[in-house]
Amino acid sequence: MGATDTIQAPSGTPVEEPRVRDRADVARQARLVITFAISLALLVYFALSIDNTTVTYVLGERVSVDDRPKELTTTWVSWGAVVVSAVALVLAALNRFPRRWAGLVLALLVGITFYLGFLMWAYADQGGAFQAAIANPIPGTMAIATPLVLGALAGCLCERAGVINIAIEGQFLAGAFFASVFTSIAYSSLVFIPVALCAPFGLLGGVVAGVGVATMLGLFALRYQVNQVVLGVVLVALASGLTAFLLGQIPGDEQDTFNNPQILEEIRIPVLADIPVLGEALFNQTILVYLMYVSVAVVTFLLFETRWGLRVRSVGEHPKAADTVGIKVNRVRWQAVLLGGVFAGLGGAYYTVGSTGAFDRDVSAGTGFIALAAVIMGRWHPIGAAFAAIFFGFMWNLQNQLSFVEKLPGELLGAAPYLATIIAVAGFVGRVRPPAADGEPYVKS
Repeated sequence: MGATDTIQAPSGTPVEEPRVRDRADVARQARLVITFAISLALLVYFALSIDNTTVTYVLGERVSVDDRPKELTTTWVSWGAVVVSAVALVLAALNRFPRRWAGLVLALLVGITFYLGFLMWAYADQGGAFQAAIANPIPGTMAIATPLVLGALAGCLCERAGVINIAIEGQFLAGAFFASVFTSIAYSSLVFIPVALCAPFGLLGGVVAGVGVATMLGLFALRYQVNQVVLGVVLVALASGLTAFLLGQIPGDEQDTFNNPQILEEIRIPVLADIPVLGEALFNQTILVYLMYVSVAVVTFLLFETRWGLRVRSVGEHPKAADTVGIKVNRVRWQAVLLGGVFAGLGGAYYTVGSTGAFDRDVSAGTGFIALAAVIMGRWHPIGAAFAAIFFGFMWNLQNQLSFVEKLPGELLGAAPYLATIIAVAGFVGRVRPPAADGEPYVKS
């Protein structure tokens, strides 16, 4: 019987059966109540701690005297955030918090209002005529999130097929190095690549390197059945050491030839870029960012709307059953791992030809592991993983924006992205179930 099934009384009158709540429903309610209670308590503290009544904000990409900052009343914003969290807490306590998209929208609203309430507290009372110029966080968020999204897509493809990909960080490093080398050589030689295509040519180098690391992952995980967690860690160490060694082999007078890449140029989409607040941040980007947008849609379509995607999910959930209907389990896993290498390689290329230029040792700074966390937080779904990666990017950008605020110690700011992730996973994501055969090698009997 369902939660609202009915039973027949002796008189024949339908009587609604009392709803029976399972353990998962109770756990979900407890998580929401605790999360919203903490949010409400902090917001009340923020609201009561603000002495100054206004801050200024800027919705441009940069903060300068030409950006015409506008005033914002902290009282209304802070107490408005308190009201939103209080409503969410009451709904959660009464077990009336909506599910699916409505619940997601409400949770997102709580998060946005908490962010605004926190900013009001952080920027108030800083002193100075231009005391609280809050810049638009979206450009910085997208800059950090782009490689994370591409790495998360690689993780989704691999783990949906039953292969744990700890080596995303290694694919980032290899992709970044070889994207820099390919672009630098193409630009310095100018033999067969036009100048305008030198930087995009570097993306090919990133893809080749990402697929190369993916090939080693597939070879040892699928053919030789090495423990996939240990293998991933080893591949990360190999990529880190190998790229550092190759970087050291480039003579100082040859840096322009091998490690001085062109940066991808921004491409402005005329109509979309004119959208207020979002336009310049989302639609005045490089081709690599646009490829990231398309990649999320492509991977989602492949996994859930094609026969190949059905096979990938089947070998990740129940490879023996897939084998009995004629699916070549390891072949499909190989295909998913290699395709994931394409996206991870593109993510690595962002760290050189997409942003900073020259390759430096360990330039990705451990973000491959953040991408892996985004896969889990997004429940192994490309769209969910993409939003989780954007959340990571947002928190990292917030850390950078608040680095000069005296109210917050630097140690706390450094831990803020990880603390926010723990709260989001514990409060909203809860228990997650990976593909049933994730990490388990398959031997045909």
